[in-house]
Amino acid sequence: MTNYSKNFAIVGAGPMGLMAALHLLERGHSVDIFERDDRIGGMSASFDFDGLKIERYYHFVCKTDYPLFTLMQSLGIHDKLKWTDTRMGYFYQGKLYKWGTPFALLSFPKLDLVSKLRYAVHVMTTKRIRDWTALDKENATTWLRKWLGQRGYEVLWKRTFHLKFFEYTDNLSASWIGTRIKRIALSRRNLFNESLGYIEGGSETLLEAMEQRIRQLGGRIHLRAGIDRVVVKNGRVTGVLAGGETRSMDAVLSTAPIQYVPAMVPDLPAAFAQQVRAVENIPVACVILKLKHALTGNFWMNISDENIAIPGVIEYSNLNPGTNDGEHVLYAPFYMPKTHPKWSNTNQQLIDEVIGYLGRLNPEFSREWVLASHCHRYDFAQTICPPGFQAMLPPMRTPVEGFFMADTAYYYPEDRSISESVEVGYKLALEALQP
Repeated sequence: MTNYSKNFAIVGAGPMGLMAALHLLERGHSVDIFERDDRIGGMSASFDFDGLKIERYYHFVCKTDYPLFTLMQSLGIHDKLKWTDTRMGYFYQGKLYKWGTPFALLSFPKLDLVSKLRYAVHVMTTKRIRDWTALDKENATTWLRKWLGQRGYEVLWKRTFHLKFFEYTDNLSASWIGTRIKRIALSRRNLFNESLGYIEGGSETLLEAMEQRIRQLGGRIHLRAGIDRVVVKNGRVTGVLAGGETRSMDAVLSTAPIQYVPAMVPDLPAAFAQQVRAVENIPVACVILKLKHALTGNFWMNISDENIAIPGVIEYSNLNPGTNDGEHVLYAPFYMPKTHPKWSNTNQQLIDEVIGYLGRLNPEFSREWVLASHCHRYDFAQTICPPGFQAMLPPMRTPVEGFFMADTAYYYPEDRSISESVEVGYKLALEALQP
């Protein structure tokens, strides 16, 4: 056997593609990674935000992100993982309330005692669930109403679902929302302190370490170089067409959004291509602001207010003090289907809308606080996971021999995170190595 027993091409240089590459390289294979962007990282990539290197989209680490911990240990950067006791707030109908602790729940005036008890029991029960099979087939809003009652659902969840999913709100899997409740519930230092993590230097610290290891193992990363077509002969992969050049390959692993796959692999059977197209996504337009002062002391603020059309704001500097050198970074996401009229708004219009809300969230806010602003958009930010989604999800191993695929939909039912991306990238590589 030669040192390089197979030639693999990987589509996408986000954490998932990089992890798949690492595993293949460690087993002696040849790997070329093709990335259309001018940098590695995908949604975890950083950009120069008025002199501050910051991620395009916010990320945080939870206590249960074990695949990430294992990877950082293997790369020798485990000491870069830091933890912060974070606070959560809930802005409900014009007023900001403390949230996330038993005392905050008990003092919240918008729910009666029975509703509060139902909420607490629901969280405690959900964080103990290990098998999500039954909830995969159950409707999320029906499940929440059953546990919380109609009043509890309307106060705590209704507005959030509407602002994130719009017409999809009543067609989501309960397991999808359940895993999110569990992940946060288990990321606590104790009953009264939520503890979330960040990587010192941001996700770029992890990405650079992965890139260095890949290059040490002989892997090649091609930036501004997307794969235009996967070349197939007699039902199996023979190469890729990239930048007008055909390169011979034994297998291709795609970590790009699977919606790109039917055009990239036109030889897929029509029925399989249709199964891929049936997976839907909601885009995001994420506004990022640099402020003179913190808006609040919270990391995360959920918002349920008829006059505010975003589900929350994330004050990243309250998690990662490395971004707080007299300046404070705030993220505000607009999730919406492309059918929503607001998606056609300019980035500046969305930025101005967010800034217009901040005075409601903190009456002391002044427009002079805003030092810089930016808005990133991504078409495939959140997979729509209806009841029974597990059976709908196409397999990683496609009918074209030698072509494998995964994207953020394959985290299901788990939450979107870098840790899940690492885990799925590893699983994708394992699948590609099976005979």
